[in-house]
Amino acid sequence: MTRPAASLTPVLIVGCIIIMVSFAIRASFGVFQLPVAGEFGWARSEFSMAIAIQNLAWGIGQPIFGAIAEKIGDRRAIVMGALTYAAGMVLTAWSTTPMEMQLYAWLVGFGIAGTGFGVILAVVGRAASDEKRSMALAITTAAGSLGQMVGAPVAEWLMSFLSWQSTFLVFAVAILALVLTLPLMRVPTPASRTELEDSLGTILVKAFRDPSYTLIFLGFFSCGYQLAFITAHFPAFVTEMCGPIQPGSLLHGIGITTTSALGAVSIALIGAANIGGTLMAGWAGRFYSRKYLLAGIYAGRTVIAAAFILAPITPASVLVFSVAMGALWLATVPLTSGLVAHIYGLRYMGTLYGIVFLSHQIGGFLGVWLGGRMYDAFGDYTVVWWIGVGVGAFSAIVHLPVRERPLGARLA
Repeated sequence: MTRPAASLTPVLIVGCIIIMVSFAIRASFGVFQLPVAGEFGWARSEFSMAIAIQNLAWGIGQPIFGAIAEKIGDRRAIVMGALTYAAGMVLTAWSTTPMEMQLYAWLVGFGIAGTGFGVILAVVGRAASDEKRSMALAITTAAGSLGQMVGAPVAEWLMSFLSWQSTFLVFAVAILALVLTLPLMRVPTPASRTELEDSLGTILVKAFRDPSYTLIFLGFFSCGYQLAFITAHFPAFVTEMCGPIQPGSLLHGIGITTTSALGAVSIALIGAANIGGTLMAGWAGRFYSRKYLLAGIYAGRTVIAAAFILAPITPASVLVFSVAMGALWLATVPLTSGLVAHIYGLRYMGTLYGIVFLSHQIGGFLGVWLGGRMYDAFGDYTVVWWIGVGVGAFSAIVHLPVRERPLGARLA
């Protein structure tokens, strides 16, 4: 009699730790926007460009690190990612010009790729049984949300007694410490006979010729646009646009007395809400059509974002928006990665998902860069916010024609 596979395995636990730390640091960059720009007198677009480049480098690096992991091993790829990430953080701490910060953002972005979803989800996906894979991917993604929940407040707390440069160095040490967890990450590479016979090039050709892969690629764009824009600019947006926190209010009573603090807390609240949302998406992905779930998530984001920008920006509306958007925040990731694994198999999941993730990060680059550029041009974020509403509606539509049957079954 075959024993059921365990739900919490060492691979899943280590994967969650790596994703959590990596994403905690990545999600904190919006908190640095005003201190860095204020110290050097930079335009808002200068630091925004560094974060935008970071997102683009992450996207470019994701399929590269996925292929490296499949070629020389997952753990070696993660070590390379952690070293690159830490080097980028240290060099960024010494930056004094926009050009330096934007140059080192490439290292940070590639480091995130080596310790992020593409590599880690592929490892976790291969280690999980078929019936537990959707939830395992969701748990790992939720760990990223937990990282996001603590990242911005931790950065804000560290900068209450350290400079932003020293905070970057502390984060670099935390990244290097991830290497100590890797001995527990041992996983076989289960694959069907067909997958083993096919080379990476063959699988890529099949995927690129499949219209469904193109639709998944295009649909992931808005996810990156919305998430990166909000992560990078929402703390500043709340600081400048939100109505005051009144003395005697609940927020004031728990110590959140400024809109700056509310901006950092809003990012944490998004992460907290997304833990439940992502786990729910993983559960639903086991029983329902992933493409329809994705279309529903993108439609929900569109409605929430439009309603928020049309209403007065108050502390209450910021909290409601953070919870509502947070519930849908990374819920797309286990569904999209699970859809790629289901259609194209597990053998080259890291590379195939990494290419799809490139679309996500192209969207992230544009969301962050346009946010800074539009702010400098118009003095607010209204235009770039409405672009996000439009691309969200686009993603809801393009997922509908995706064919969910495994590619091998369709070609047989």
